[in-house]
Order: sequence, then structure tokens, then C-alpha cells
Amino acid sequence: MRRRHDSTAVVDALELPEAVFKTCPWQPRELVAEGLRQWLRCAGAALRDGQVIGMPSHAVDEAWHGLILCTARYAAFCDAAYGRFLHHHPEGGGPAGAHHDPMAQKLARTVIAWARVARPDEACVLWDLDAVVGAEPAWGIPADRVLAVEDHVRSTG
Repeated sequence: MRRRHDSTAVVDALELPEAVFKTCPWQPRELVAEGLRQWLRCAGAALRDGQVIGMPSHAVDEAWHGLILCTARYAAFCDAAYGRFLHHHPEGGGPAGAHHDPMAQKLARTVIAWARVARPDEACVLWDLDAVVGAEPAWGIPADRVLAVEDHVRSTG
């Protein structure tokens, strides 16, 4: 039986060295770091459910790439947070033979995961982070799409 990991506490304690931001020049860096931490919390919820989620932010994706390149730190983080390695599956780069859901579906699962991990009254910075920090190309999830997914989740219980 796999032991349950408290990914939120591990994400909160994760140190992000300067190397993480080597290819992520956008400011304020603290906002990008907050987005990365929020996404890593979402990833934990998705892993527990056997789901693959989408990345809603170009800036956060670049920071995650930087973290992944700190291989020993990233592997230790994944083990502590999730009990296994969180693989990166870029668009079209998932495992051979795996079903590849459209990005819109993966992003909807990110919204669902956020609903599971958000702290009371915590705002999600992921949806429009790229527009806020000026990351180009800006990714994001439109507010009306976030609301539609949240409404769907509430109505289906």
C-alpha cells in the first residue's frame, strides 16, 4: 500500500534556487514562484486521482523546467511530495501508447484540481499569470472558462 503524502506541506517548504528561474525572466518572481507552488499542489491532487493536468502558464512552465533541471532537488521533492516522480509530458510528448487528451481537457482538470487544493479564500494566480507578468506567448485560462468548469463541478457534485 502506498503511503499518503502531504504534498501541500512539501510544496510550501520547497526551496527554489536561482537556477529555477534561469529561463524564466518574468517579474515579480515571487508571483511566478506562487504560481509554480499552486501548480505543484494541483499536480499532487491530480496524481492521487491518476490524472494528467494541463499547464496554464508559460511563465510557470519555464520555472517548472528550471526546477526539473535541478535533478537531485526535483527527484527528492517528488518523492517527498508525491511518493513518485512527477513526469513532464509536453504537448504531444507523453508516454508511447498513452491516450493524449486535448489540452482544453487537461486544463479543465487543472481547474478541478485547484478546487481541491485551494486554501480558504486563496485566489488562484495561474489563470492569468502570464498576462500579469507579460509572458509571451501568454497562455492562461479565460475567467469564463474557469467559472464554467467550477459551475459544472458544483452541479455534478
